[in-house]
Amino acid sequence: MSRVVLAGAATGLVLVAFGRTLQVKEEAAPASVVPESIDIPAIDLDAPLMKLGLTKGGEVELPPYEKPKLAGWFKHSAVPGEEGASVIIGHVDTKTEPAVFYKLRQLRKGQVVRVTRSDGKVAEYRVDSVEQVDKERFPAQRVYTESGLRLVTCGGNFDYAKHEYQDNVIVYASPIKLA
Repeated sequence: MSRVVLAGAATGLVLVAFGRTLQVKEEAAPASVVPESIDIPAIDLDAPLMKLGLTKGGEVELPPYEKPKLAGWFKHSAVPGEEGASVIIGHVDTKTEPAVFYKLRQLRKGQVVRVTRSDGKVAEYRVDSVEQVDKERFPAQRVYTESGLRLVTCGGNFDYAKHEYQDNVIVYASPIKLA
């Protein structure tokens, strides 16, 4: 999965989406609370989370391919359970096996996603929708600024010349509770 972010500038790191500019802090303030794991019973997923930042090129970092069962929380997004957009990214597969978000496209409206945080609280979300979009039309404005949980992976046809999937699968979910 590549090109999750449409564009970035090295100074000030700017995300560009649909002609609008969104500012992202280059260095995230160290959060005292961070998400530690994600649980999606409907697709039998229970996985640890790591922090993801931005690459020097301004794109969102991805979890390491050599750890396919690991997903990542974009540290420039909201902590799950807090106000704002919270973005979690994972691979769909590797060259040899399915990865953490392999079944993500199977989620349906109304299903529950739980994110356990370092303070012991669990943020629960209900799936609103799942969409598959061409990477060239990635809805950065909706993913990175609208409130709720966003789960992002690759999908669609695999472009063997570019060594990447042509689309992204995005799950949009609204908060239920923080317990």
